[in-house]
Amino acid sequence: MFSLLRKWNTLRNQILFVFLSVMLVVLLFVSILIFNQVSTLLEKNAEKQIQQVAVEASGRIETLYEQLNMASKLAATNDKVQKLLTREYEHKKATFYEKQELMGTVNTVTANSDGIFSFQLFTREQERILPLDDAKIMTDLHADWVEKADQAKGSLVWIGEDPNDSNYFLAIRRVNLINRSFTNGGYLLFSIYANYFQFANQTLTDKTDQYFILLDELNKPIITNYQQSSEFILQTKKKTVPINERDYMITKNSSYMTGWTVLILTPYNTLTEGITVVRTSILLAGIIGLMIFFVCSFFLSNMITRPIIRLTNTMRFASEGSLPLTPKIPSVNEINELNSTYNQLVKETNHLITMVYQKEITRNRSELRALQAQINPHFLFNTLDALHWSLEENDEEELAELVVTMSNLFRYTISRSTEDEWVRIKEEIAHIEDYMEIMKMRFGELLKWQIQLPKAFEEVKIPKFLIQPLVENAVLHGAENKVGQCTVDVIVQQGEMDNNIKVIVRDDGIGISESKLKKIKESMEKEGISSATGKGMAISNVYKRLTLYYQERQQKGLMIESIENKGTFISFEIPKDGGM
Repeated sequence: MFSLLRKWNTLRNQILFVFLSVMLVVLLFVSILIFNQVSTLLEKNAEKQIQQVAVEASGRIETLYEQLNMASKLAATNDKVQKLLTREYEHKKATFYEKQELMGTVNTVTANSDGIFSFQLFTREQERILPLDDAKIMTDLHADWVEKADQAKGSLVWIGEDPNDSNYFLAIRRVNLINRSFTNGGYLLFSIYANYFQFANQTLTDKTDQYFILLDELNKPIITNYQQSSEFILQTKKKTVPINERDYMITKNSSYMTGWTVLILTPYNTLTEGITVVRTSILLAGIIGLMIFFVCSFFLSNMITRPIIRLTNTMRFASEGSLPLTPKIPSVNEINELNSTYNQLVKETNHLITMVYQKEITRNRSELRALQAQINPHFLFNTLDALHWSLEENDEEELAELVVTMSNLFRYTISRSTEDEWVRIKEEIAHIEDYMEIMKMRFGELLKWQIQLPKAFEEVKIPKFLIQPLVENAVLHGAENKVGQCTVDVIVQQGEMDNNIKVIVRDDGIGISESKLKKIKESMEKEGISSATGKGMAISNVYKRLTLYYQERQQKGLMIESIENKGTFISFEIPKDGGM
């Protein structure tokens, strides 16, 4: 099985697999994105459409309600109604003829008003005036109805279903007497056909599985084709509600004029009827796109790998000696560049073999010279050791100590740099003290020195010979040319930054002239000090080593201050944790 997989694990197949995988991921991502966007758009459009239907239905209901309001207002402001109620207000009973004449007027208003079944007229004492035939009277005036009518002060008040006959709804209006400063003159109670608002359900939708509910301001149903209680629908805060194991979306619209609410319950699956078509279309488009991309990727992978296969076959013949050159391949620039690079590699291979052979010979010679150089220091140390013990035997203790000092000085100086390139600062200071002891043999009491090294800084690592050249420079060019005593101070202290130490080397020798000091500083700013003699040599040594080992971590460069015939002050700052 592994051999079979290895057989198919070729560059062409890898390119083809990667291309197809990327394309498949892109197609899946785009398909899911488009499907979600289109599905959301279809749902939103369906919701907007149903919401618009609810708004239109609510508007039509408001229109019908306004027609009832106008019809009742015409009846309440009719001259004959006003006169008859005024007489009753003045405690003058209306005659039968006046009531009969008023009945004809009321019948005319009823005939011209759609939805109104009948009117009933009451005095302010709630005595019925109309209709004349008591046998047709089915509803008495309730006290709470009168209270609502009085609170409305002449506006139409919706009561709801007739308690005596479910085929009718009731509404009431208080009749205000125009000639008596709109004093309460009586009440007008009228019956409305229950199917008056039925047309709103027909204009809503032709689907039988959609529910329409019209509720009054008390959330009592006026018109509905939903046979169950609607309380749980009103109480839910979700956009959908389960009914008969189906999810229904709730669309609600309330009328500011009537206080009524239109509820539309739409099956959720009807909102997404077009999503199935969209899903199928996207799936077919993705399959077709994947097939097209497979064909294109197959040819593209062949175009890329065919020149590489040719080049590989050519390289397989290079099993002996030199490698053969490959002919130029008519392909893309990258493949031509690969072929050209291979030919260049073939041309340089033999040359590189020769160079490696020569370098190996040179390295062997260097190791031999290094071995010879190691023998000489050991001979020197052994000789000094023998001289030391000879002086001790002859009681020449001062000279013996001087020989030990010289031995330490030479040992520190000529030890192999690969092992002791970095030393502790206390070792550098010890070397400086050995050097000063030897210089004291030359200058005697004319040379004084002081060294300040806090114990906290003794273990800080620095490059070897970072401080000693500056001390040597101070002795040779300060004390040697000065008449009288010369003092050299070496101070190690805390730097300006918490992680830095500051090294100071100062002397009270003859100093440096302004012109020479200016040349030294200018040379440092440009390309380092190039002088090979005098003060320039020691300063150049330290400056280059600071730049080499510390580079960007060096907080303060080599600072030089000097006054002629007064002395020289040199300082630098380095990090405590070392450099490169």
